[in-house]
Amino acid sequence: MPIITLTTDFGLADGYVGTMQGVILSIAPKATLVDLSHQVPAQDIRAGAFVLYQAVPFFPPDSIHLVVVDPGVGSQRRAVAIRTSQGTFVAPDNGVLSYVLAATDDYEAVSLTNPAYQMPQISTTFHGRDIFSPAAAHLANGTPMSELGPQAINLVRLPLSTPEFSPGGGLTAHVMHVDHFGNLILDVTADALEEEITLELAGHRIQGMSRTFADVAPGKLVAYVGSSRDHVEIAVRDGDAAQELGVSVGDQVLIHRIQ
Repeated sequence: MPIITLTTDFGLADGYVGTMQGVILSIAPKATLVDLSHQVPAQDIRAGAFVLYQAVPFFPPDSIHLVVVDPGVGSQRRAVAIRTSQGTFVAPDNGVLSYVLAATDDYEAVSLTNPAYQMPQISTTFHGRDIFSPAAAHLANGTPMSELGPQAINLVRLPLSTPEFSPGGGLTAHVMHVDHFGNLILDVTADALEEEITLELAGHRIQGMSRTFADVAPGKLVAYVGSSRDHVEIAVRDGDAAQELGVSVGDQVLIHRIQ
């Protein structure tokens, strides 16, 4: 029985997550459930997309990833299932699968419209329980994806930032995610950088890359290669870089080669 991961912005104070798990286990009682995160900031589709980007490569390729960050619930936005070489994804078609789609041109996608694979009554505000969870569970039971609904095309994709290289060898990177600790994850990976660089953001300069947080004194800025697929990160040792610098997703970081 495949793994089913769950990623939501529901938090854990209410019973929403447990209810979804109950629906899944009622249909696919042998499923293995893994909670990726239920602390995605409310309605933050981009952050939900990053959680997947960060975690999916570490799961078996037959895993099913159920994602419910869905500010458009009850509207005309589609509910979809997508199968790629990295896994199967069940989610609203609102851009939360943008990184998944950016990683492949070879995928199969359907709209979740077949009522035989949904709850008998559909709430307008809880499709996580009534549409997405049943779909994931039936897929785990071996139901062909084509049974869930017709082919889906023109899937919604968020604009994803990329580093902008300059002729002089420098580049402009961008903050692509801010994690729970306030660390800034950039859209540039280590293999794109020269060994000796400086980084500038929010009026501050970081001279060179470090190996880990402890390479600098408490309260000091540090740049390093993080655990998220070799992306460069910026942190404040024992602090919150995003809060202390007033930096958020999309802000620029200038990177220069040391001459």
